[in-house]
Amino acid sequence: MKTIYGIKNCDSVKKARKLLEEHQVEYQFHDFRVDGITKILVANWLKSVPHTLLLNKRSTTWKQLDGSIQSIVDAGASNQDIIDLFIAHPTLIKRPVLVNENNEITVGFREQDYLAHCK
Repeated sequence: MKTIYGIKNCDSVKKARKLLEEHQVEYQFHDFRVDGITKILVANWLKSVPHTLLLNKRSTTWKQLDGSIQSIVDAGASNQDIIDLFIAHPTLIKRPVLVNENNEITVGFREQDYLAHCK
């Protein structure tokens, strides 16, 4: 079964969920704020996608981070530093994160990418 990770009031998450529901695709929803995230979960994502894809630099959370933290991330922080940052600030994760039955990850919402999951 597919799992969508995100926060329920995110517009992109709402669009992704709506599209899957319209196509009767079964999925689970995992809300970062309600259900939390773990270091293991984020580490597994980082095995499949680079942190630059997961990191939402357009988020308010990113813009409010101390400049020294942003500099460390921009300079090539270690995976452990990125994991710790995502755990401390889950809203830095670009949403939604869709994980399918084969543990393949789609980050963000693009309708054509999600339609491929509906077949």
